[in-house]
Amino acid sequence: MENARSKNFYKKVLAIALPITLQNLISSSLNLVDNVMIGRLGDEFLASVGMANQLFFLFVLLLFGTNSGTTIFISQFWGKKDVKNIRRVMGIALIISGIFGVIFTIGALFIPKSIMRVFTDDLRVIELGSQYLRIVSLSYIFTAINFSYSFASRSIGDAKLVMKISAISLGVNTTLNYLLIFGNFGFPNLGIKGAAIATVIARIVETTLLLSNIYTRKGALAGKISEMLDLSKDFVYKFFQTTLPVILNEAFWSLGVTAYAAAYGRIGTGSFAAVQIANTIQNIFMVAGMGLGNACGVMIGNQIGADNEEEAIYYAKKYSILAPLIGIVLGVALVVVSPFILQLFGASPNIYEDARRILLVTSFFIPFRMFTSVLVVGILRGGGDTKFSLFLEMGSVWGIGVPMAFMGALVWKLPIYWVVALVSMEEIVKTSIGIPRVISKKWIKNVIKDI
Repeated sequence: MENARSKNFYKKVLAIALPITLQNLISSSLNLVDNVMIGRLGDEFLASVGMANQLFFLFVLLLFGTNSGTTIFISQFWGKKDVKNIRRVMGIALIISGIFGVIFTIGALFIPKSIMRVFTDDLRVIELGSQYLRIVSLSYIFTAINFSYSFASRSIGDAKLVMKISAISLGVNTTLNYLLIFGNFGFPNLGIKGAAIATVIARIVETTLLLSNIYTRKGALAGKISEMLDLSKDFVYKFFQTTLPVILNEAFWSLGVTAYAAAYGRIGTGSFAAVQIANTIQNIFMVAGMGLGNACGVMIGNQIGADNEEEAIYYAKKYSILAPLIGIVLGVALVVVSPFILQLFGASPNIYEDARRILLVTSFFIPFRMFTSVLVVGILRGGGDTKFSLFLEMGSVWGIGVPMAFMGALVWKLPIYWVVALVSMEEIVKTSIGIPRVISKKWIKNVIKDI
């Protein structure tokens, strides 16, 4: 009986986590290629795009928080096959994501230099980053729409569609980067502006393909505007009661990570470039964490929505063991292959060495990061325990990570890789607090019970 139960668990994990992991792997791999291309223009270009994309990073994490909150409801409603309420949740998600899209677009269009000055005093980097921001901001609205439908698709178990469309979009992005950054095959040589234009076109393609597929198939997410706006005050209140902590969670976490970037940038442009390179590489190795976290949230949410709490607890236990084990394997793999990947960037010897040491630090913390990804995105959010998740993340980032970043960079004046090590201590703290919460079973909350 236990073997059959375990086999069913892994079958579901593969069906949901594998497409999400492959999608993120494709994204991270092509992001690696993009950064290699931009890095060929020079360290200043790489640093400027990295700093400019901190705004996009903040934007994406707010979208991630909003739509992670909606997946709690959609996955539980899907457990009940309640399509009507799924479409209502989609309406709220699109409204919030759209508002964020407008705000960030206006900021990047009209005050790009002010945004860049948060991260650096280098006038050349500020100018390059501002050029990139003004153009790439035109993709933000499309990104907002795409996030809402992509997360909802995963919540109803349709992760393969999102994976396929992302692969096409990211292929378009990389191809256009090759053509427009360097002016290959007769295209204009636009440098950093070409990278921004490629991103905008790829986002438009991605959103168009996703919407056309969803509405052609007329599934649960193909709601009319009237259905998505059929919202009562009570429904909206209950939505925000659960979702607002998730949005605040991602907001505070992303602001914390943006603060890390500001601290790294104050060490020097070279140090920031090393972090940018290391992050691009480590993201490839962390795609499994994102896949497992999202799959865990969907599977647990489905079971709680179907009033099967015992199975939700079983899933949480299995994921808590599986994630760090995979993290150990990935940490070892990162140590082995990182020197070879680093050579692709053609960075200066100092930046190469700093990036290599950052990746050694990262490899040690990957098992902890894998567990906390499953803990926060999967178990706590999937279970509806969003307030505890908020306090856990906010306390770890702002109580440990941010102070360590600025103390290490500005007071102790440590090398960049030691500062990254200090910041990463937050993962150990989250793990030590999160394990007792999982064992307590207090994270199980049926958020749709009274709707």
